[in-house]
Amino acid sequence: MKRLGSVQRKMPCVFVTEVKEEPSSKREHQPFKVLATETVSHKALDADIYSAIPTEKVDGTCCYVTTYKDQPYLWARLDRKPNKQAEKRFKNFLHSKENPKEFFWNVEEDFKPAPECWIPAKETEQINGNPVPDENGHIPGWVPVEKNNKQYCWHSSVVNYEFEIALVLKHHPDDSGLLEISAVPLSDLLEQTLELIGTNINGNPYGSKKHPLHLLIPHGAFQIRNLPSLKHNDLVSWFEDCKEGKIEGIVWHCSDGCLIKVHRHHLGLCWPIPDTYMNSRPVIINMNLNKCDSAFDIKCLFNHFLKIDNQKFVRLKDIIFDV
Repeated sequence: MKRLGSVQRKMPCVFVTEVKEEPSSKREHQPFKVLATETVSHKALDADIYSAIPTEKVDGTCCYVTTYKDQPYLWARLDRKPNKQAEKRFKNFLHSKENPKEFFWNVEEDFKPAPECWIPAKETEQINGNPVPDENGHIPGWVPVEKNNKQYCWHSSVVNYEFEIALVLKHHPDDSGLLEISAVPLSDLLEQTLELIGTNINGNPYGSKKHPLHLLIPHGAFQIRNLPSLKHNDLVSWFEDCKEGKIEGIVWHCSDGCLIKVHRHHLGLCWPIPDTYMNSRPVIINMNLNKCDSAFDIKCLFNHFLKIDNQKFVRLKDIIFDV
């Protein structure tokens, strides 16, 4: 399968959206919700959405593989955000119905300091060498995942820098109905973005909590084959009635590299849900790591997967480590 676009910036919705206030009885974390109308957005049409490749939107945290310390490294998402004073000015500006793109930012003074190794996301606009914040007042970016950094311990559990490999979940090459967990060279993932999923990520919508289990999924890895027409009601029916629709959302990979999405929430549907499509498929372990079988720490994920290498499970939730 050809490599699809990478997630470096916020993705627009395939439909024009509108903001609706939530009744006070339903309010949880925010007093409003963003819902899709029945109109396909201009951004989607300009990107030739009807010729795009639809893929499963996976619920995790975004990662990136690029070079650091002269070798392929996993990077975690870290968006720079404004300090309290700048955020207050920005919110007041937005409340006056002004265009957020017209707000003046002083990046050097308005933003909280970033780690020295932080880099801005690709395609971030720059003026005079400084990255320009997006419409939310954030500057998307990345920090390298160091082995012993407790803040990113779940990220670091899926990579081994000594052998330059990562734990990846994808389709089995010979059977699209079968999932495969394997150790993939980090060099094969260079300049790709991926989703980290697992026990301690976003409430764990896919797997068991009996033992911490985390995996990387390259963005665009799970293509959707029989998607209905790009109509609001048809998509709602597909999400509700089809087994393949038991997913968080859809990301369309357009020929110009643009990424367009729709989330179940845009359509007024619930997420997470009890039985996801990802957890309806069998999964096999294929580590292919003969050269370093005995080199892993006994508590690390790579070692746990080696112990069940070549075993097949009914679904991700059924994977049990011999601990």
